[in-house]
Amino acid sequence: MEIADWRKKIDAIDLQMLELLNERARAAHAIGVLKRGNQAPIYEGDRERAIFAKLQEANHGPLTNEDITLIYTQIIAIMRDLQTRP
Repeated sequence: MEIADWRKKIDAIDLQMLELLNERARAAHAIGVLKRGNQAPIYEGDRERAIFAKLQEANHGPLTNEDITLIYTQIIAIMRDLQTRP
């Protein structure tokens, strides 16, 4: 494949990732509504550590586990913020 072909593939993947991130955001927001209704804490360190561990176990590269942790640290921080929104 040529560079243009790879870029088209990346563009399509980006759109899929965007849809999945928004789906994850909707789920996180719904969880936040439930947490606030139950007066449960938004931050759950054990849950976040479990997510990192599960992703690292499933990771087969080429991204390193450190890469995955960096990416998901940001995703989870944004999702946590979404949980505080009305």
